[in-house]
Amino acid sequence: MLLGVFLTLFALISVLERKILARMQNRYGPNRVGPFGLFQPIADGIKMLIKEDIVPARADKLVHFLAPVLLAAVAILTLGVIPYGRNMTPFAIDGGILFFFAVGSVTELAVFMAGWASNNKFSMLGAMRAIAQMFSYELPLIITVLPVVMVVGSLMPDRIVAAQAEYTFGIVPRWFVFTPWGFTAFILFFVSGLVESNRTPFDVPEGESEIVAGHMTEYSGFKYATFFMAEY
Repeated sequence: MLLGVFLTLFALISVLERKILARMQNRYGPNRVGPFGLFQPIADGIKMLIKEDIVPARADKLVHFLAPVLLAAVAILTLGVIPYGRNMTPFAIDGGILFFFAVGSVTELAVFMAGWASNNKFSMLGAMRAIAQMFSYELPLIITVLPVVMVVGSLMPDRIVAAQAEYTFGIVPRWFVFTPWGFTAFILFFVSGLVESNRTPFDVPEGESEIVAGHMTEYSGFKYATFFMAEY
């Protein structure tokens, strides 16, 4: 159920992102499939499923296959410690925040595997760029969580959410984002998140004009779609 919700959100956010980028570049963006192009992700998904899976002759076929699998597994595992409601955390473990960042850091390995296994200079350059960028912003990403952990006194996401469940005057939620330090941490987290997911304007590892598609250059079909979904 939760996976279905995230896949739906992924589809809608991808359309929204493409619409915003199109608006910034003075063009229409997706507008053919469905009203306002809302069904474009469905058409793209079908296209990816029926496309031929091409693997370069000189590629390490096993590692080439395992890279998107590992990235997808990491993306799904990190969702397991996030509370989605009262008593609705798939894996309510002590140190859930540490688990989230520890498992999330494995994405660097998956990206390197994709670049190295493709046996392509553009793929390797893209992987090196992605890893350098991820390492650079991993520390700021972790620092944004430290104030929250210090205030709550726990590494469990459930308790962090519960600490923000009260209301001021019965109307205003006591969310940490409404505090000066919380808002600052949110802005830093948001920017670091854009960098980690290679979104515009931090899509240097996938610079089309320089290195084609970065570490995903030699991927096609469902494998390419897996990389794209895992980024979200």
